[in-house]
Amino acid sequence: MKFHYPNGKKYLEPERPSKKPGAKPKQVTYGNRGMTLEEDINETNLYYLAQGKAVIHKKPTPVQIVDVLYPSRSAAVIKEAYFKQPSTTDYNGVFRGRYIDFEAKETKNSTSFPLKNFHEHQITHMEEVYKHDGITFVLLRFSATEEVFLLPFPSLHAYWKRMLDGGRKSITKEEIESDGTRIRLGLHPRVDYLKIVQELYF
Repeated sequence: MKFHYPNGKKYLEPERPSKKPGAKPKQVTYGNRGMTLEEDINETNLYYLAQGKAVIHKKPTPVQIVDVLYPSRSAAVIKEAYFKQPSTTDYNGVFRGRYIDFEAKETKNSTSFPLKNFHEHQITHMEEVYKHDGITFVLLRFSATEEVFLLPFPSLHAYWKRMLDGGRKSITKEEIESDGTRIRLGLHPRVDYLKIVQELYF
């Protein structure tokens, strides 16, 4: 299925590792479950909801369908669609009476986090949330080491501004460790980011 951004540019799905014939299935362990950060957060949010702790959901992206194949009356296949508008951030909701809005990003880099992973409209959106006293931050995952950090928006904004002023185009891992907080991965919930939010904002 073809997707297009509002500017007409095609959406390219992330590459997935190919399975070689005869390869043994990768053993799933507690430390490496092969899940993406998004899957871990979605699972965590379901736990929060079930426990009555918070209501936080992934934002749906509005899509305009332009080409549909009808092979039969009971089956329809979407062949082409456009994202109606640029996305803002990945997640939003309510925790202890406060509005929460955050973005989740991953990188294969082990020593820094590229700022190209963010878009200007996302930074602008988080800035508006911050101005209105909402809680806004980013969750950053280093996939090579399975490390997840919560970085508050003011720190992200400072590094974004540094890039715009001609500085480096990434945040070093040392800077993330200094300005952010590492989230220890668990079982239930998998990524307990609200524990850090509780400590930082309440």
